[in-house]
Amino acid sequence: MKDLFEKLNINPTDNKYYIIAFQHSSYVNENHLKSDYERLEFLGDAVLELVISDYLFRNLEIKEGDMTKIRASYVCENALYEYSKNLELSKYIKVGHGEELGGGRYKKVILADIFEALMGAIYLDLGFASVKKVILDIIVPYIENPKITFFSDYKSALQEYVQTEQRSLIYEVVGEEGPAHNKTFTVIVKVDDIVYGKGIAPSKKEAEQEAAKNALEKLAI
Repeated sequence: MKDLFEKLNINPTDNKYYIIAFQHSSYVNENHLKSDYERLEFLGDAVLELVISDYLFRNLEIKEGDMTKIRASYVCENALYEYSKNLELSKYIKVGHGEELGGGRYKKVILADIFEALMGAIYLDLGFASVKKVILDIIVPYIENPKITFFSDYKSALQEYVQTEQRSLIYEVVGEEGPAHNKTFTVIVKVDDIVYGKGIAPSKKEAEQEAAKNALEKLAI
């Protein structure tokens, strides 16, 4: 991983976090290990949101809703997948035999999760200032180039609509299939307790976005 650390311009002090950050649950299960990357992914997700929120607040004089949209565009699954590809993180991912045969190390959802886990590892090892610099070095060039867009934030668009109409909005996971390392989630979105959309995807976040997109199509927004 030395070449990766050079790309990120960091000098790790404790490799254990980075080892865990690249261990998929399928690999952990096959090799009877203790930890996969999911806890680090959870932490990294929060760190990413804080760093980008802080950057937007300090550098752009825009409303809260606009900051939310921009942040969502650059920390969404499509964006994280792009960052992972550019860093060639697939080279370092450890997946189980079955997942390897299924192309797991190249799946969008896994690569996106790995990026979050890596940010979580940097935060734990080197602290907030270091991970903030890494995140900003990677993401700010995209923010500053308006020609590059990753995502239409359907959830935010739907949220704005229901707030304007003073209607309630709820997302529910109604289906979860497949093994732990290769799940498919089905999510529905209700507006005033009426189902308006359904989404099916490899992650809850993506399924929610698909459900919101489906609802917006039905509402003809």
